[in-house]
Formats: sequence, C-alpha cells, structure tokens
Amino acid sequence: MENNTIGYWVWFFFIGGVIGWLAGIITTGRGFGIIGDIIVGVVGAMLGGWMARTLGLYTGSSVGAFLLALAGAIVLVGLTRFIVRNVQK
Repeated sequence: MENNTIGYWVWFFFIGGVIGWLAGIITTGRGFGIIGDIIVGVVGAMLGGWMARTLGLYTGSSVGAFLLALAGAIVLVGLTRFIVRNVQK
C-alpha cells in the first residue's frame, strides 16, 4: 500500500489505536480513550523503531513490526507513568 493513500492512513491510525489500547491494557489494565490510544500507539511505534535500529535489530515481517511497535508503546507508557509519578512528589 502506498504511503499517500487514504487507505494507508486509515490502516496506520487503526493499528496505532490497537497498539495503544494493548499497551494500556498491559500496563494499567485499561486503555487511554480512542485518541490517547492512537497517540500512544503511533508514538510508541516510532519509539520501538528507534530502539530496534539503535540495538541493531531488524524485522522483515508485519508481525515483527507490530511487536516492536507494541514494545515501544509499553516503554512509552512506562516512561510517562514514571515521569508523572516523580513530578507529583
């Protein structure tokens, strides 16, 4: 699918929402709302990709890319919770 089609972007945000929702379920037992899930999923996917490149990891499959994005979203949620907890003290 080309990057400039409507279908690509719909799929991109849908997968971002699923990844964000899963990260919320795994880390806190609930999601962050639809917009929050999409933001966490998309930013987490970018973070996961960056972490993989930094560690020299490569995935050639959609499942691997999904798992990297999920890992990035989980790290993002963990970092966010850590920062919020320390700022509130």
